[in-house]
Amino acid sequence: MRTLLVLGAALLSLGSAPAPAPVPLPERMADTGGGSQLITAEAPDTDSTTGTLTWWDRRGGRWVVAGSAPARFGANGLAEGGSRRQGTNTTPTGLYRLPYAFGVRDRPAGTRFPYARVTERSWWCQDNASRAYNRWVEGLPRDCRAEEAEHLASYGTQYAYALVIGFNYERPVRGRGAGIFLHVNGRGATAGCVSVPAGTMRAVLAWADPARRPHIAVGTRGGPTAITRY
Repeated sequence: MRTLLVLGAALLSLGSAPAPAPVPLPERMADTGGGSQLITAEAPDTDSTTGTLTWWDRRGGRWVVAGSAPARFGANGLAEGGSRRQGTNTTPTGLYRLPYAFGVRDRPAGTRFPYARVTERSWWCQDNASRAYNRWVEGLPRDCRAEEAEHLASYGTQYAYALVIGFNYERPVRGRGAGIFLHVNGRGATAGCVSVPAGTMRAVLAWADPARRPHIAVGTRGGPTAITRY
């Protein structure tokens, strides 16, 4: 009888043991960029226009959440970055570096990233025929048509603060897409960028440290574009 009581108590103890803590998302990813900071932008699936942005620190050999906020994606959802086409209003999935920050407004307090202040002459060239394709230019080059470029100062809300996402940036492939940023929310879904509330953008810029080599991973919870694949 005593043996049964002891066994029953042990089983009850096991049954009430707390469930193991979930493995942090970066620990489940194929790659995090090699730094000690990471931003994840995760959507439920490729048809989604909303999801979650989380920024992470690696401390003591573990990834811990530094902050989180609602995020918006392209009006037509998300698409695999390697096969995405320009003009589809989809957010490219993948793991990307963050070349620099920019904004219509002054550099937020605590920002350590290189920060370019937008002027009336600032454009982002998206013209596939231009030598300046997928680049910031001060003054529109002759080979970059205005209708194929963004006049950055015209987007005072969205580009109040932004981080360039390095999609198709190092060696641009014509027709794949240009001008993909992490920026402030507009009225709704984006044309392919990731957007968040203004306060979140300021918080991310104050947190991000280029010396810690932060990257951004964009993806879905599962399927071929799962964020854990990148």
